[in-house]
Amino acid sequence: MTATAIQQPFSNIQLELLKLYSRDIPESDLIQIKSFLARYFAEKAMDEADRIWEEKEYTAEKILNTHRRTPYPKKK
Repeated sequence: MTATAIQQPFSNIQLELLKLYSRDIPESDLIQIKSFLARYFAEKAMDEADRIWEEKEYTAEKILNTHRRTPYPKKK
């Protein structure tokens, strides 16, 4: 008989936020926390985009000269 692990319905970040939000905090603090989280994840996304940009050796010229439209047959 093997033990079955019970899946936690929340991620580690969700559990930490639930602990934080179990206390009544002022609306101004809540706004600051939301702003901090948004900035944090935006910076992570930009760092990843920069990493990919460098990995693929993109340049502004390469990006601007890339044909991105899907060719469709002409209507008769």
